[in-house]
Amino acid sequence: MNADEKRHLYSQTLAELQSVLAGIDDSITAMATSAAVLFSKIPYASWAGFYRVVAPRLLRVGPYQGGIGCLEIPFDRGVCGAAARLRETQVVADVNAFPGHIACDSAARSEIVVPIYTPGGDLVAVLDVDSHEPAAFDEIDREFLEKAASALRPCLADNARAWNA
Repeated sequence: MNADEKRHLYSQTLAELQSVLAGIDDSITAMATSAAVLFSKIPYASWAGFYRVVAPRLLRVGPYQGGIGCLEIPFDRGVCGAAARLRETQVVADVNAFPGHIACDSAARSEIVVPIYTPGGDLVAVLDVDSHEPAAFDEIDREFLEKAASALRPCLADNARAWNA
């Protein structure tokens, strides 16, 4: 898929997400729907979903699509933990070269993880997308998935618990 095709795909996917999430104020519904849309639309995604902040410095698997995910991830382990700890998107071309990588799916080769914040700015989850292809994710993926994360903010207003970790 070339860059123009990818931008077009993501533009359509973002519009669909914004449409289906309009008026939703339930975090689980929003995450489940977003995971389903992203998994079905990103052709190189082998897993798409969320890890929720459930305690200080601890993530637990939330709604997702794909094979079984890791159940819990501390902030000091793996790509998801790094995104939560550093509060910045992680784009990893080779997960096997990432220090502390957790192999929830032994076939995963690359990964992108985006922090999700409440409207008040508290970290509440991370969006995780894996691929069986090496170096599957780039700056176009980062740009779009960060926009998708922003589209979730209004859905997290009152019922997503954020731990200030």
